[in-house]
Amino acid sequence: MSARVILGVSGASGALLSLAVAEALSALKVEIDLVMSSAAKLTFATEADEGALERLLALATRIHPIGNVGAAIASGSAPSAGMIVAPCSMRSLAAIACGMDDNLLVRAASVQLKERRPLILLAREAPLTLAHLRNMTSVTEMGGIILPPVPAFYLRPQGVEEIARQIGARAVDLLRLGPPQAQSWQP
Repeated sequence: MSARVILGVSGASGALLSLAVAEALSALKVEIDLVMSSAAKLTFATEADEGALERLLALATRIHPIGNVGAAIASGSAPSAGMIVAPCSMRSLAAIACGMDDNLLVRAASVQLKERRPLILLAREAPLTLAHLRNMTSVTEMGGIILPPVPAFYLRPQGVEEIARQIGARAVDLLRLGPPQAQSWQP
């Protein structure tokens, strides 16, 4: 059986990040459990090329409605190699930090924390308020990893898609499911 990873997609700007993560997971032959907020679908419509959302959905092994808090990924008994939320809105970050399991994305993230599995949040906001920073600290103290989607300018990316691919690969590399996919710094 292949590894299983949960991919949460919130409504923050950066829809292409979720597609990049899904493509990197797919390259590793990983099963993807996808859960998206309704705002994420709106963000795709605003930011991404036509067909990008359909490509993301096609990469998913299973798609879970955000309101289905009874889905398998809402339980610690469902095996997974971890979860990536890409992008992660400040609302989702706050709910995860406070344990407010009011939808499947947040509940699945809470499960990763309670089971001591990797949880990587591509927190997307700028500038940050003190509340954002405190929520990031709280999630980090619980074992989560905050990975702001900051471009690796030293790689001299040629466009937005290349930036998203590098950030997506970095997020997947943090799960340690295979050899590193992200391009590394070469002095």
